[in-house]
Amino acid sequence: MIKERIKLIEKRTLSDNHFHLYRYDFEYLRNDGNWQKQMREVYDCGDGAAILLYNLTKKSVILIRQFRLPAALNGLDELMLEVPAGLLEGEDAKKRMIMEVEEETGYHIKDAKFICNAFVSPGANTQKMVLFVGEYEDADKKSKGGGHEHEGEEIEVLEYDFEEAYEMIGTGKLQDAKAIILILWAKINIFK
Repeated sequence: MIKERIKLIEKRTLSDNHFHLYRYDFEYLRNDGNWQKQMREVYDCGDGAAILLYNLTKKSVILIRQFRLPAALNGLDELMLEVPAGLLEGEDAKKRMIMEVEEETGYHIKDAKFICNAFVSPGANTQKMVLFVGEYEDADKKSKGGGHEHEGEEIEVLEYDFEEAYEMIGTGKLQDAKAIILILWAKINIFK
């Protein structure tokens, strides 16, 4: 077990605002049998879930577009195109994802199918994403969606032909890792 190869020396809180940033000083047992001192800053924003909504009849998917400061600071000169996602906040991932879909998109889906767990940035972030797919129909649209203004959300809900969404991976228009993983999975398993 990997925990047997780690000796924690010290954990310090560097930031405890919206999310948490910690500094870990530790020793790591290398493959050659030597213990090596290391230090890492680790960002902890909680585990989350994401979902790709798809419609087999229309061969379409729902994506959302919203402002993401970190992406803008790193050169993204437009709003981020992504899949609906949210933090689990201690709730069951499937239940939370179905609620988040309605908040963000206005669609009330009946079920979400688990695909996999994914660490999107394991070298710096503890966050594990639980990834789902879920079917939607036009009749499932119960509200306009858009997220919560008090949380700073201003979400645009977009419906794309699946092949167009798939092609956006190669053109660079789609850069959200969660969306890329789910669309590639759908290409292999749903829209063959």
